[in-house]
Amino acid sequence: MLEPCETMRGVLERLCAEGVTLGVVSNGLGRGYGHDVLQTFDLQKYFSAAIFREDVSRGKPWPDSIVAALHGLGRDLRRNDVVWYIGDQSKDIGAALAASQVIGQTIRPFALGARAALGAVESRLSPSQIMWTAADFERTVQQTFDLPQSESPLISPLPAPQI
Repeated sequence: MLEPCETMRGVLERLCAEGVTLGVVSNGLGRGYGHDVLQTFDLQKYFSAAIFREDVSRGKPWPDSIVAALHGLGRDLRRNDVVWYIGDQSKDIGAALAASQVIGQTIRPFALGARAALGAVESRLSPSQIMWTAADFERTVQQTFDLPQSESPLISPLPAPQI
């Protein structure tokens, strides 16, 4: 079983403290693994939705799991919601962009790590949407919430992101 990165746990704490609604989407199985990881490491408290491979008919790169997670957040998306999707695989970037088309609202994908960066480059995302390490993502979150949103390089002056 994997062990969560403490930097990312801190990011989850910060996002929750800022009122961000979070969901987790994985192509891995939930039964017998994913749900156990969330419970064992006390991560389920951060997520309003948890979608795993058995919850959808098609996994990523199709948008189904992301769309399901957005529908499972406990409220409808509003036009002014800012939706971020953080992925560590190239197929995550494609799935987020496809989900944007399905829901008719922009989802801003962020690549975390080299495998996802390839998908970001192929999709011509902004370099600001490529994070090489968890520490890079932590800095991005800090910048987003420490600056007045009108000055933030990442988001417009809208409510907090829904991830």
